[in-house]
Amino acid sequence: MSEYLNKNIKTTDRLRWRLEVDHGKQTWHYLESNDEIKNWPQTTCDRYWLGLSYNIFDGQSKHSPPKSALEAVYNGYKFFKQLQTVDGHWAGEYSGPTFLISGFVFSTYITRLSIPQAWKTEIITYLVNTSNPDDGGWGIHVEDHSNLLGTTLNYTALRILGMDPEHPVLVKSRALIHKLGGAIAIPSLGKFWLAMLNLYDWNGVNPVLPELWLLPYKSPLHPARMRGPIRASHLSMSYLYGRKVTEKINPLIEQLRLELFIQPFDKIDWSAAKNNVCEADIYFPRSPALVVTNTVSSIWNKFQTILGLREIALKKVYKLMKLEEFDSNYVSTCAMDKLLRLICAYHKEGPESEMFLNMKEKIANYIWMTPNGMLMNYYDGSQIWDTSLAIQAIIESGLANDPDNHESMIKALEFLDDSQIKNNPTYMNQCWREPSKGLWCFSTREQGWSSNDCTAEALKAVLLLQGKLDYTQPLINQKRIQSTIDTLIRRQHSNGGYSRFEGIRGYCWMELINPSEIFENTFIEHTYVECTSSVMTALRVFSKFDLVDHYVDDIEIVCAKAAKYIHSMQRKDGSWLGSWGICFTYGTMSALQGLSSVGENYENSEYVKKACNFLISKQREDGGWGEDYKSASGVGQYIQHSNSQVVNTAWALLGLMFAGYPFSEPIINGIEFIKSRQLPTGEWKKESFKSIIGKNCPINHSNYEFIYSIWALGMYSNLYESDEYYGVWEII
Repeated sequence: MSEYLNKNIKTTDRLRWRLEVDHGKQTWHYLESNDEIKNWPQTTCDRYWLGLSYNIFDGQSKHSPPKSALEAVYNGYKFFKQLQTVDGHWAGEYSGPTFLISGFVFSTYITRLSIPQAWKTEIITYLVNTSNPDDGGWGIHVEDHSNLLGTTLNYTALRILGMDPEHPVLVKSRALIHKLGGAIAIPSLGKFWLAMLNLYDWNGVNPVLPELWLLPYKSPLHPARMRGPIRASHLSMSYLYGRKVTEKINPLIEQLRLELFIQPFDKIDWSAAKNNVCEADIYFPRSPALVVTNTVSSIWNKFQTILGLREIALKKVYKLMKLEEFDSNYVSTCAMDKLLRLICAYHKEGPESEMFLNMKEKIANYIWMTPNGMLMNYYDGSQIWDTSLAIQAIIESGLANDPDNHESMIKALEFLDDSQIKNNPTYMNQCWREPSKGLWCFSTREQGWSSNDCTAEALKAVLLLQGKLDYTQPLINQKRIQSTIDTLIRRQHSNGGYSRFEGIRGYCWMELINPSEIFENTFIEHTYVECTSSVMTALRVFSKFDLVDHYVDDIEIVCAKAAKYIHSMQRKDGSWLGSWGICFTYGTMSALQGLSSVGENYENSEYVKKACNFLISKQREDGGWGEDYKSASGVGQYIQHSNSQVVNTAWALLGLMFAGYPFSEPIINGIEFIKSRQLPTGEWKKESFKSIIGKNCPINHSNYEFIYSIWALGMYSNLYESDEYYGVWEII
């Protein structure tokens, strides 16, 4: 065991960790015996994600500074190729909220599951390493200011894991909790977790009514109108709230009641605590509509027993949960839902039930090891998404034609072939799901929740692999591809845009009753510029490879409507706000890619010209671009990051090149910036957050430095360094 001397914590022997992959599933294992270590050697991929030295491996050498963009691409992909797993995908971290790993600790504690000692050690390591050195607290994520939610939940998790309350880390974080008024003012999500741990009274939690699931679907308040992942979480939370699932009192719980509150636990006015939220935790204040909704729900909650609907509703809710879990192969929609449903299954059916055991088996899909310790990914990864983008970047660069890279591309195609959804959800109608046969998910086929943009990007990758490379086999036949196209065409919204998971079922006013103080615009589905652009470009690529005449008119109509939608979403300054990447840079790049697919460029489109001028106005003196995630959090304007970022720079450059921006100097300067940030190994150092969810939850999308740097450099090389352009976009 080695010491983190500054923080007095221990970590495991990182040489014993191994990443196992199977059809996209990613699970980390700690090898206890020397025989296991001998029989399962550590790979470069393992060592990279663990932060270990990896330049000792054959074939990995240091490079001189690249003289050209193509040389930088070659060096970058030579390294990135080593991170491709045996099943063909690129593994990686997709983390964000620090409270997910504390939720894992709570869920296993309530369900009496034993956490392996190596996992305990690394979870403690991660939480201590990510605590704020100044005040001892945690925020929603590692770059956030300390708040009551992050600090209380992570403090509680460390105590459950066995850390002494007088440990210096906990002494400091406990002082912050008290300074912020104690756990009484924790936001709604925190109140819910603490109530299940018997560290908060259920009377202090605003109701999550299971009876809503008994409403007719025509009702605007039916939960099926919510966005898919939110709907799934509501289902779980309504069961737990309806049953008032509560951990039994024990000495640790009694002690934590003393540590987390500044007033005696049994003297707290819990009804008044419902709407008491610490100012440091209010990212999006509760609307008057939500306050009224909570009041009405509380009144209903007092009288629901008279009508006897609670038991009927809970039976329906749990049945729906079981059907949904079956259709997601017990992976669940996301980490939060996995943790909540594990508790539901334990409470309803017990630890030996098939439901509980199946869910328990898939917890490891979300766990990820990092140099800072063990965390929990937001989803069970981003395997299909990352692999689809990586393929496009590599083909754009021309490196896919290099015989040394043929095997890599063939493996990637095999992975996408395996990952395409082959059947609709079994309980599609009962669970208000939509047809997904022929589509792709964000992470794995096993997870089962298809999305429009992931499908579009995977389809583009498949079409390019099978249509541009002469050494690949047509693994995905015409019938399967046309099935995908049919669904994408059918899913266009009436405004011309595309949503992510499902069609828009809810109403805009429903966002006013979003109970979260920390996320915004997540309650219902919306249309997004990025998703729309992905589908547009996929349809255009398909139209160039496909010979089926009856699609021509449909694709033209869809793309024309999509272009109008993108036009309508442009802001006065020429930018587009991204909803899944940070932020205006990503949105603008995505819009320009979509518009370029229908022939709009700097010379013939005012929309495109304004967008290019916007991007140029944000370029920094070092040639790069850098945007802070706070741009998305309701401010409504571009906020410069403290430093230029490789990924932001690549996005801006791609946008300019998609647009046919005629002035080369800014593009050359940006390319030089990306080249200057490349390490001698060929890699790029991990920088700040790249993705975002709910306008306030940035995500560490760990492969983006490779993918988008290779893509931008490759496209530049084709446009400026080659006599003949052989990239992706000459086919559109």
